[in-house]
Amino acid sequence: MSSHELDDGEDGSGGVDGSRHAAPVWAVFGDLMSGLVGAFVLVLVGVLVMQLDLASNLQSEVAKRRAEEQRRISLEKALAVPLAAGRVTLINGRIGISGSVLFANNSDALLPDGRNLLKGLVQPLRNYLMGRDEVLMVSGFTDNQPIQEGNRRFDDNLELSAQRALTVTRALIEEGLPASRLFAAAFGAEQPVASNGNDKGRALNRRVEMAPVPRAPASAGARP
Repeated sequence: MSSHELDDGEDGSGGVDGSRHAAPVWAVFGDLMSGLVGAFVLVLVGVLVMQLDLASNLQSEVAKRRAEEQRRISLEKALAVPLAAGRVTLINGRIGISGSVLFANNSDALLPDGRNLLKGLVQPLRNYLMGRDEVLMVSGFTDNQPIQEGNRRFDDNLELSAQRALTVTRALIEEGLPASRLFAAAFGAEQPVASNGNDKGRALNRRVEMAPVPRAPASAGARP
């Protein structure tokens, strides 16, 4: 055998060995690229999902704001007459009535003017509530001054605010508001709207508020 033939055989053998060494390198490179592409796709999908969630949350918030605004406008229309007369206030969906209009100091007995005011509120409140799946929360509030000496009917301001809320609730029911559409709540001196450091502020804190709220869902065994 000639030296040229031997050289050719060696070169050919060497070429085969080189291709065998190169193949695993390309396989590893291909696996690496596949992994990178897969990771990129996962990141892209994650970003898209986050954007969809943000868009959905934004739409939900916008719809909620629109519903609240429509609710406020509807309530203002229902209470247009007493609001125009300055007999009640409407702030953030809460109907406010000064305690001095409804009750004498340290009393839960409804004054005649207060009774007339509540009577005038029944029909617009009834129309508003019956058109929605809502109920009316009647809340009593007081200032931070202790119950007067000699007044043994109430242990403290919380009890006074509770009795006033119940008095207003019963009056609204007697004037025609369905009992199933309202309930009473008491807060005493909590949640003041003004300073209790002066007479003007304390007068503002002695109040009754009425706020339409969503009706609690009925339990499975309850009647509709």
